[in-house]
Amino acid sequence: MTKTTVLSFFVFMFSFSLVNAQTIEELTSQKAAKAAELAKLEGELGTLTGKVDALKGEVAALTEKLTPYPRWDSGLLGNLGLNFSNFNDWLSKDKPNTTAVNIGTSMNAFANADFEKSFWRNGMNLTLGWIKFDDKDVPDSEENGDFQVAADAFNITSLFGYKLSDKWAISTLGEYRTAVLDGKFNDPGYLDLGVGATWTPIQDLVVVIHPLNYNFVFSDSDFDFQSSLGAKVVADYTRKITKGVAWKSNLSAFLSYKDGDLSNWTWVNGFSTAVKGVGIGLDIGLRGNKQEALAAGKTDNPLQTYWLLGFSYNISSKK
Repeated sequence: MTKTTVLSFFVFMFSFSLVNAQTIEELTSQKAAKAAELAKLEGELGTLTGKVDALKGEVAALTEKLTPYPRWDSGLLGNLGLNFSNFNDWLSKDKPNTTAVNIGTSMNAFANADFEKSFWRNGMNLTLGWIKFDDKDVPDSEENGDFQVAADAFNITSLFGYKLSDKWAISTLGEYRTAVLDGKFNDPGYLDLGVGATWTPIQDLVVVIHPLNYNFVFSDSDFDFQSSLGAKVVADYTRKITKGVAWKSNLSAFLSYKDGDLSNWTWVNGFSTAVKGVGIGLDIGLRGNKQEALAAGKTDNPLQTYWLLGFSYNISSKK
């Protein structure tokens, strides 16, 4: 290797190192400039975000002042289920020639009023179902070919409260529930009247806690239904799970101070999908009532359940 070649190699390496050092210095300088610009913009963004939040609060406050009292919110939600079947000489069945019709419907209506110092919430739930089964190989005189009741529940509530704060209110509640078909209206019928407090921790959840409540029970049957003093707890929750899917849940419980066998509870959940107010709905009801179980001749207190799947509809309005 000649001296010229060695010298050229060292000159090249020195030049490369110099260029590389200059590149690192330039990148470091650019990074510092960008970081300074970013910090400045972040500071401005924080200031703007604060101003936006403040303006949103002011707009909400003005909207609150401009919206007159009382403020009404009402609506109607329902579910309709239909099932028809017909079999002719279907030999894999024990009864190869049958027809069946199953009809079920549920309806939830509400009308809520918000006043400056108080509120009034009203709700109604009605669930009905019928079933008709016909074995065509059996003479009509030997079977009941009429529609028979498959579901029957009616509930209406009215809650009035005087606001102590945004979340708490002194309240009074009236709730009535019974069946309506086959002569079962008010036999038995349950009427709760009580006072206490209502807690609204979030907009879509209302919790009623009434330590002073009397549960009136009406009946014309031979079973001795008993009324008693106790506590009433009601929780009503509505939530949109995802776009187009809504969930409504209502739990109503009476806890008797006299005897645990006089307590009762009902929990109803409704799920619905809706596009322009029409979709698919599922209603599920659970109930525990020892007095009803004893009146039916049972020694235990079985979990009472029902469910209804069908078309759903939703109509609502605000004023």
